[in-house]
Amino acid sequence: MTSILTNSAAMAALSTLRSINSGMETTQGRVSSGLRVETAADNAAYWSIATTMKSDNKALSTVQDALGLGAAKTDTAYTGLNAAIDVVSEIKAKLVASREPGVDKLKIDKELTELKNQLVSTAQSASFSGENWLYNDSSTALGTKEMVGSFTRDSSGNVAVGVLKFDAATSVLIDTKTASNGQLTKDITVTQPSGATTTTATYRLINTAGSTGATGTQITLTASTSDDSIEGMISAVDKMLTNLTDSAATLGATNKRISMQDDFMADLMDVIDKGVGRLVDADMNEESTRLKALQTQQQLGIQALSIANSNSENILSLFR
Repeated sequence: MTSILTNSAAMAALSTLRSINSGMETTQGRVSSGLRVETAADNAAYWSIATTMKSDNKALSTVQDALGLGAAKTDTAYTGLNAAIDVVSEIKAKLVASREPGVDKLKIDKELTELKNQLVSTAQSASFSGENWLYNDSSTALGTKEMVGSFTRDSSGNVAVGVLKFDAATSVLIDTKTASNGQLTKDITVTQPSGATTTTATYRLINTAGSTGATGTQITLTASTSDDSIEGMISAVDKMLTNLTDSAATLGATNKRISMQDDFMADLMDVIDKGVGRLVDADMNEESTRLKALQTQQQLGIQALSIANSNSENILSLFR
């Protein structure tokens, strides 16, 4: 039946054209944004996962910045500690030289004084962002330092921030308030010769005015310093070197851990980006092919609608 009121062919062609236009709108949106899942309406589950992981990646980026700050602090402390080890080794060598009979001990003491001043300068200079792990002029001990090291999310969705710890009390070289907290200001008890026998003696390398907690003899040389005392000083300095070496090893291990964690964070962020991309990114090869096909279908749909609309005009010929 042919009707001038209801054009079924035009309605079918129009419906098809609407469907094609809707598909083109979706495809063009994917091509322009590069996303297959741009809003929750596209795929609620994937959009939710992607949004959460993108948020976590921002947190991981902040963790990476914090690791950079932590690495800078440990690098600074390690550099200062390593320099201090070299100076203390030099002090040990000067003390050994002073054991030589006939040597001018007063001149060697002047060298020791300058080396001690260098140690103080090194400890004071090893500061980054207002933190110094080698020099403490506060009445409060440095204690454990924490550095943000990770951001995690468990299977229940709970998040947590992990920290890397370093006991800065082991790296303090000079403590101006409590001398016993500093590696170079605290008392070191050793066994030294005393004639045909041995005795114990207590020494400290650097004396800080007004500090408490250390009462040992400061390592200095005079013209009358005995060989037995010099040997005791050498033993004390050697123990200091051992303590500094242990502290530097711990600090170096912490620095290595930070470096490894930083590399892992970078790799983890890349992997998360790839995972999110698999969920929501559009395949541009596929979308471009689909867009070309839809453009062709649109042209054919317009022609089909034009043909359907012209059918009504043909009825006029029946009334001529």
